[in-house]
Amino acid sequence: MPIVVGQDTAKTRKTLTVGSQSIAYYSIPAAEAAGLGEFSNLPAALKVVLENMLRFEDGKTVSVDDIKAFSDWGKLGGKNPKEIAYRPARVLMQDFTGVPAVVDLAAMRDGIKALGGDAKKINPLVPVDLVIDHSVMIDEFGNPRAFQMNVDREYERNMERYTFLKWGQTAFENFRVVPPGTGICHQVNLEYLAQTVWTDKDQDGNEVAYPDTLVGTDSHTTMVNGAAVLGWGVGGIEAEAAMLGQPISMLIPEVVGFKLTGAMVEGTTGTDLVLKVVEMLRAHGVVGKFVEFYGPGLDNLPLAQRATIANMAPEYGATCGFFPIDDETLRYLRQTGRDEDRIALVEAYAKENGFWRTADYDPVYSSTLELDMNDIVPAISGPKRPQDYVALTGAAPAFEKVVADFRGVDMSEEAKEMADEGPVATKPRSFYKTAKVDGEDYELNDGSVVIASITSCTNTSNPYVLIGAGLVAKKAHELGLDRKPWVKTSLAPGSQVVTQYLDAAGLTEHLDAIGFNLVGYGCTTCIGNSGPLQPEISKAINDNDLIATSVLSGNRNFEGRISPDVRANYLASPPLVVAYALAGDMNIDLANDPIAQTPDGKDVYLKDIWPSDAEIAELVEKVVTREAFQSKYADVFKGDEKWQAVEVSGGETYDWPASSTYIQNPPYFQGMGAEPGTVKDIQGAKVLAILGDMITTDHISPAGSFKDTTPAGKYLLERQVPVREFNSYGSRRGNHEVMMRGTFANIRIKNEMLDGVEGGYTLAPSGEQASIYDASMAYQEAGTPLVVFGGEQYGAGSSRDWAAKGTNLLGVKAVIAESFERIHRSNLVGMGVIPFEFTGGDSRKSLGLKGDETVDILGLETVTPLQEVPATITMGDGSKKEITLKCRIDTAIEKEYIEHGGVLHYVLRDLAKS
Repeated sequence: MPIVVGQDTAKTRKTLTVGSQSIAYYSIPAAEAAGLGEFSNLPAALKVVLENMLRFEDGKTVSVDDIKAFSDWGKLGGKNPKEIAYRPARVLMQDFTGVPAVVDLAAMRDGIKALGGDAKKINPLVPVDLVIDHSVMIDEFGNPRAFQMNVDREYERNMERYTFLKWGQTAFENFRVVPPGTGICHQVNLEYLAQTVWTDKDQDGNEVAYPDTLVGTDSHTTMVNGAAVLGWGVGGIEAEAAMLGQPISMLIPEVVGFKLTGAMVEGTTGTDLVLKVVEMLRAHGVVGKFVEFYGPGLDNLPLAQRATIANMAPEYGATCGFFPIDDETLRYLRQTGRDEDRIALVEAYAKENGFWRTADYDPVYSSTLELDMNDIVPAISGPKRPQDYVALTGAAPAFEKVVADFRGVDMSEEAKEMADEGPVATKPRSFYKTAKVDGEDYELNDGSVVIASITSCTNTSNPYVLIGAGLVAKKAHELGLDRKPWVKTSLAPGSQVVTQYLDAAGLTEHLDAIGFNLVGYGCTTCIGNSGPLQPEISKAINDNDLIATSVLSGNRNFEGRISPDVRANYLASPPLVVAYALAGDMNIDLANDPIAQTPDGKDVYLKDIWPSDAEIAELVEKVVTREAFQSKYADVFKGDEKWQAVEVSGGETYDWPASSTYIQNPPYFQGMGAEPGTVKDIQGAKVLAILGDMITTDHISPAGSFKDTTPAGKYLLERQVPVREFNSYGSRRGNHEVMMRGTFANIRIKNEMLDGVEGGYTLAPSGEQASIYDASMAYQEAGTPLVVFGGEQYGAGSSRDWAAKGTNLLGVKAVIAESFERIHRSNLVGMGVIPFEFTGGDSRKSLGLKGDETVDILGLETVTPLQEVPATITMGDGSKKEITLKCRIDTAIEKEYIEHGGVLHYVLRDLAKS
């Protein structure tokens, strides 16, 4: 479908000639010449948003004053939080978040027909690509059959979902599906879909060039920022609105400049660099802000390393982590098989319109940080947050403290007797636990590495760390080393290109030899699809309450995410993942101690198997070729025989199968009237949960496996689904009945209403402990509204729409926290749940909340964006506390969303009337 450009009051539309191409574009220098302001000193990331304003200026959603506000931003030192309406060029989805989005679109087609509208109005207006990449589980590993067996099981588990997605591909225009087994959405986006400069026809049929932009239903959409493509993660709700033509309401963001100098030193990796960047930016505070990387260090940073840094923007809390266009961008586009005409256009457009990074590039930033890459050292992060940075030299003693804290041991007392005893690997501490594994000739202990995974997303788009891991495996294999027998190893690349270049480098056989066989192309361990551990190992861990560990080359290590058997999870570079698989224990000091012994008893140190930078660079130059990318992406939408054999019946509306436990028609639009309501006061609300700091969307809506004793498990058992076929929460996001039962059901979540209890429990109306789902149903039956209290950074982590959808379906009317992460706050509003923040130093702790309170929040019928409103908390003993809350309905359009009951309701009514 053509893009509908605006009226261009300032006449900024110009023509660019590149070779034989003549193409229209909207000129930022022309906007300056027209007197709209000074824009040349803006960061490149903000210029992308400015160009969007020029192109869509229509006097309604985008005004000339909105354009001038960007000039004011620069004059005010990088701050001017004016509300604007932004329209991305395209939308990217993965299947965990994409399935519920397509479910919503299908439900909206039913809903618009009920309102007397045309079902075909519910159709993406911008290109949408959905990559099926989150459903493969590591059931089989460590053998040549692993890939095919995991793919077979993937289709067995997910055929209902795949049939539904294939229906969507035929029913909706502008909607493409990349089949299973192809790659992960971020890597397919980076290596194939992204163009850096996008082109399309306008409503008059003329070709227009503009910056490639997108939103994605995965928080790590930011990876493509490494190729100068502005994109970030949103919830599925916001993505659906964007694809249906709704502009994204946002404030002009602050932009933090991160200056890189120097160059990486021998023995360090891009992963080591990004873990330090995450630590620094989390400490600086960048939530809701853009981050842009600049400085002379970029001349020494290949795009694959830039993409690694950009990928982890959600981990450092930023909306994006942007790298401007330069020669390295062009080199990467050429290497990955992009068309030469497109590459020429990218260069000409960037230089003509002020997007090119020059040697003296030093724009205005809201604030800045600086890092000399010469100072980077090997590192890991853990045990439960990406920003928990630990230099490799300090990893063993840091883990020792993790164990001590968990066991309640005072390390200051222990330190006296431990001072001369050396590391724990030499002499285990008295507070460490060990356990014999049934049927095996080894024991496990606190710190045993039971999962070592080179998983996709952050690092497998980076051939330097993948080749590095292969060389570590080669050197280890040649010395006769192998993974420890209790370590579940896996290699899940982000695209088939990785396998091609590892094969060409002669490294696959060595990775296979030590257990890093290909298990699938997709998001596996990082999303909780690590699959089950050997039953005897799982039993030993759980019977003895061991602190087992995982090491993965991903970006997420939150509690309960990787495996229910693993308490401590560490992020590391792929070469270090291999090294930890060989060592098998987090207590070993990899930097200084032997990590393993050869068959003849000779000690092997990390330096003995670590490749030089020159070895890695030589292989990358040899095997990572333009031809490899072109051949693997030639038929990216075709899929294998299994995908081609999936049969669907056509139809503009979906024939919901009543017996399906994967796909169900959600209740959001049932009985919806043609007119919106109003924002209502919250009165007589009871407390469903009181939660602490850094409650992630994984805590609120877990993605991994669940047991038959959970509300979701009981639901499936009642429908004759055997435990073996439960799959995961993530795979069942098309069924609201499963997902509302899984809301707040993370096995590690702690509801402070209960003492010492982990998991999704609360107090029912009777005062007895019950599952959060069962308590919610009892409250809803009685007509009682609910609230949830939280701490700082509530909703951190993945852009998980079900964390908001589930909250809504559990009858929660408000979430009251000390602060919110950006995406989850927006998602709550998008589902009609009002976010509030404490003011004046109040918090759940200072108020002494126990969970037996009643909450009244007034003044909402006339509330304005970001207004403070009064609230009364009636304590269990009848006393009252009057407090003030800040309403985090941030913009005028968000208030309309709340009035309509959510953003999709708003869009549906609008389309029905149009």
